[in-house]
Amino acid sequence: MTTRERIIEEALRLFAERGYSATSVAEIEAAAGLSPGAGGLYRHFKSKYEVLAAVINEHAARTRVQVAESLAELGYMETSTDLEARLSRVCRAGLAKVREESELTRVFFRDLSQFPELVAIVREGLLQPMFDAITSWFRAQPEYRDAEVDWNGISTVLGGSVVHYRLFQETVGESPGRTEKDRFVDAWVRLAVGLLPSPAPVS
Repeated sequence: MTTRERIIEEALRLFAERGYSATSVAEIEAAAGLSPGAGGLYRHFKSKYEVLAAVINEHAARTRVQVAESLAELGYMETSTDLEARLSRVCRAGLAKVREESELTRVFFRDLSQFPELVAIVREGLLQPMFDAITSWFRAQPEYRDAEVDWNGISTVLGGSVVHYRLFQETVGESPGRTEKDRFVDAWVRLAVGLLPSPAPVS
């Protein structure tokens, strides 16, 4: 890991634990293995804000790559796996991604309201790609080909429930409705299966 990468990783951890304003440049330097207060951070970034912006931008870039890879991987399952197993995989992948971003989530809710330009990056670089991926995935499944539904609206509901499940755990300390993960996934799959087009009535 390069020094720049260590600075970004440790800065995110400290911002999540203490808050952006309460974290000093010297503390970031010390956590990254640099001499605190010696200015090592400034060899890579102009300011603490630039470190925060780098955190957001790099997570957004990583998310775009992960979404593309996940869609490709899930696409390989189409012919070899039944629909409910595929749906479960999609839901669990979403839960894992939101959990992966738990530190960034804490920074987002605590600090980013003062930086609307960074909020926009989170929205367009992390959140929207997840919703777009759900829409793309459903539209690509042969079982849903004839379903007459608003896929953008559906992805908002199904994707939003995945995000909410993890955010609730982060903020409240337990699962919403005290529903453990496997039960949540089973319910999510059942709702998604309910979107299948009804068979034509026999005349």
